[in-house]
Amino acid sequence: MTPIRSERPRLLIVDDEARHMEALCDTLAGHGYDVVGHASADAALAELKQRPFDLLLTDLVMPGQTGIELLRSALEVDPQLIGVVMTGEGSIATAVEAMRSGATDYILKPFRLAAILPVLSRALEIGRLRRENADLQAGLRQRAEELEASNRELDAFARSVSHDLRTPLNAMVGFSSLLQVQLGATLPPRERSWLDGLHQAAERMTQLIDALMRLSQTGRRALSLGPVDVEALVRSVIAELATAAGGTEPRFSVGALPAVVADEPMLRQVFANLISNAIKFSRLRDPAGDPPGGATIRIDGERTDAAVVFAVSDDGPGFDPADAERLFDPFVRLEGAERVEGHGVGLSIVQRIVARHGGRIWATSAPGQGATFRFTIPAAG
Repeated sequence: MTPIRSERPRLLIVDDEARHMEALCDTLAGHGYDVVGHASADAALAELKQRPFDLLLTDLVMPGQTGIELLRSALEVDPQLIGVVMTGEGSIATAVEAMRSGATDYILKPFRLAAILPVLSRALEIGRLRRENADLQAGLRQRAEELEASNRELDAFARSVSHDLRTPLNAMVGFSSLLQVQLGATLPPRERSWLDGLHQAAERMTQLIDALMRLSQTGRRALSLGPVDVEALVRSVIAELATAAGGTEPRFSVGALPAVVADEPMLRQVFANLISNAIKFSRLRDPAGDPPGGATIRIDGERTDAAVVFAVSDDGPGFDPADAERLFDPFVRLEGAERVEGHGVGLSIVQRIVARHGGRIWATSAPGQGATFRFTIPAAG
């Protein structure tokens, strides 16, 4: 924790020439500093252990312990202490060595007040910035630890909920299936529809739990970065989706897709989710509408100085631009989305994967004009 310091900058001055030390203390005390002076390194270290100082101003050449040795010892007591050394013209090389050891600046003897004050002011400003940075880093570390603990708790909660809900749901699915087989043919239409509704609701709840677990697991696996041939990856994804659909899918237009450095399985998941969504919504397109001859899904990429931007576009019904941000919220399904299968987590998973790579994703559309999803992967440094 950063020591509490007084409003007036506190200076610890060390010079074995007591007359010079006292004169310097008197002079700087009249310019807004709280000053304590000592003629030996040992006395200065003892003082430093008793109370905090903002700046150590030490002579470089002293008997017993040099200014460099004093500075190193002082920084062990208070790592945030700022050190400035005093030296004669013939010891500038040694002063440079002192700066390598942790000194912020040096002052040449004989002293000139006009030269000393700017050096001290600059050194104190550096100290202030260092302390603020240290506090910020400590706050960030604490926040990261809190987030990690929160994520662990959420993960444990998701697993617990998944386990506790699956047992009764499995029973509901199993027993309703048995009833459908054993009694379905004998039930009146109304009661049969009730039983079917019960079975479908239990299955949907099971699917939602699975989707929740997939969403939870997205942030747990560590990234494994490496070069990815994006064009080959996309063509592989398209082939898999087309095979699963039995050849009833729209046309695909694959442009130049620059290679990137990414986690290949996760990037495959991004394209699989986006292309699968494009396929689903392209099926809702009016066959008599534009463009003629059936829907086309377009996958393109463009390299910029900072990132590679990928785009997946479809000829589906589109959506209201006002809903663009809500698309990525878990379990949110916009008006019209109920006509396609899904649980509302695919785009949330995509957003999390892209964010973990340091990129961003956004969507553009208008009702009846299809949709385009763009995301970035930072350029490799």
